[in-house]
Amino acid sequence: MKLTILGCYSATPRTFTNPTSQVLEINNHIFLIDCGEGTQVELRRNKIKFSRIKHVFVSHLHGDHFFGLIGLVSTFRLLGRDTPLHIHGPKGLKEVVTLQLKLSNSWTDYPLHFHELTNTESEVIFEDEKVVVKTIPLQHRVYCNGFLFQEKPGDRKLLMGKVQNYNIDIAYYRAIKKGKDVVLDDGTVISNQELTDDPKPVKSYAYCSDTRYDEKKVPLIEGVTVLYHESTFLESHKHLCEKTGHSSAAEAATIAKKAKVGTLLLGHYSTRYENIELFREEAKTIFSNVEIADDGKVFDF
Repeated sequence: MKLTILGCYSATPRTFTNPTSQVLEINNHIFLIDCGEGTQVELRRNKIKFSRIKHVFVSHLHGDHFFGLIGLVSTFRLLGRDTPLHIHGPKGLKEVVTLQLKLSNSWTDYPLHFHELTNTESEVIFEDEKVVVKTIPLQHRVYCNGFLFQEKPGDRKLLMGKVQNYNIDIAYYRAIKKGKDVVLDDGTVISNQELTDDPKPVKSYAYCSDTRYDEKKVPLIEGVTVLYHESTFLESHKHLCEKTGHSSAAEAATIAKKAKVGTLLLGHYSTRYENIELFREEAKTIFSNVEIADDGKVFDF
């Protein structure tokens, strides 16, 4: 599981920082999560192939999370894309994007599918044989969702010495890897546990974009491999959290501790702070395993 941070600062872009966007590579999928202004430039800078992005997940309709989307959609058209693009986001996102395409007479030549979200409860919004994606309802100033990306368990690992010792035909290998027992010609049943090892542990990534402190999401993200949680403010400005719909680093760490996550990744920093290491220091007083996002930073989990 690989995460590339394209942008992780709040509000307005600067010459040296970008608003929110990141790319998650999980089980052979490449997912674009939020699409702030400048996202396509950062995709190029980080050498991420546009053609591999088939799904975009937008958390909410504040500009620092989606103003880069129309540019990306238009560039895909200019590059001759023919692969469908699926955009998952709040109701209204389709209207915004299609109005821009209409007024600029720039309709895409590739299929553009919008999956608009209105549910205030967690729901599955994408699933295939490898990955499932669910929403994480968040408490912000507008309708907002985080996203939970979960790998599905892979096939069990064949213990070839054991399999060959029983002279089991290769035709049974696929069923064995799927967890099936084997019945020999004489009726003897060989337990799957004897023939296989457990698959690699599955990984999961919870993306919690703009949100007030809210413990309701804890059961949804419990035990995830990595939790990205916004930390717009330090405790010295905690009084701003409630009215702006944001969290402090300490609040993010408290959520991580309650949810028993593996790693906490902080981001969405207010640009009032000159040193983002302060966010790590504050969070580590509550939760030990803390990383801090920064533009262009790549994490391999």
